[in-house]
Amino acid sequence: MGMVITIDGPAASGKSSVSRELARRLGWNWVSTGAFYRGLAFAAIQLGIDLDDVKALAELTHNPVWKVSMQDARTTVYFQNQDVTDLIAHEDVGNFASKVSHYPEVRKALLDAQRNCSNGPQGLVAEGRDCGTVVFPKAEAKVYLTANSEHRAARRAAELGLDQGDMVKAQQQRDLQDSTRKVAPMAVPDDALIVDTTELNLDQVVDKVVDYVKGKI
Repeated sequence: MGMVITIDGPAASGKSSVSRELARRLGWNWVSTGAFYRGLAFAAIQLGIDLDDVKALAELTHNPVWKVSMQDARTTVYFQNQDVTDLIAHEDVGNFASKVSHYPEVRKALLDAQRNCSNGPQGLVAEGRDCGTVVFPKAEAKVYLTANSEHRAARRAAELGLDQGDMVKAQQQRDLQDSTRKVAPMAVPDDALIVDTTELNLDQVVDKVVDYVKGKI
């Protein structure tokens, strides 16, 4: 297993942008662990699987009809050999992903696949909502990004071309679901660096993280 840095936090806190840029600067691999849940939810919807059918969802985690692939600056999801990465970025898929991630059987079934991303000689930057607490609890460095809800909603709404007010409500619902689920709730790792990205640009955030990481690896 290579060295691991985890970047956790709520939606639109800057996790993806920061973790990708950090991986680029370090020359490490990068993965978005949330892509596994989004990919699973997308596949279930396409196959007509009830999102309340925990057994069927757990079985689907091992079905080759969908897969996740790490690339330099993108965690790509395939469904029936078609790249659906852009499709799973939609907010409704995120809500479905949040729902299926509540099931212990699903989380357990996906855990090995997520951890296997660290196999190999290169280090790994992993971003998500429980990377530092559950997926890679022994990571060499852990970071938790946050920002006020209005700023996060504005950022996400601009990305997807949606109404900011609707986005605030959607993100609040997802944050509540993810922070109160019984298994692997979104939480700040005990030994993490916490960075509020509200008033910072990408380079400023990454610089803070790089300075922190240098003292850990």
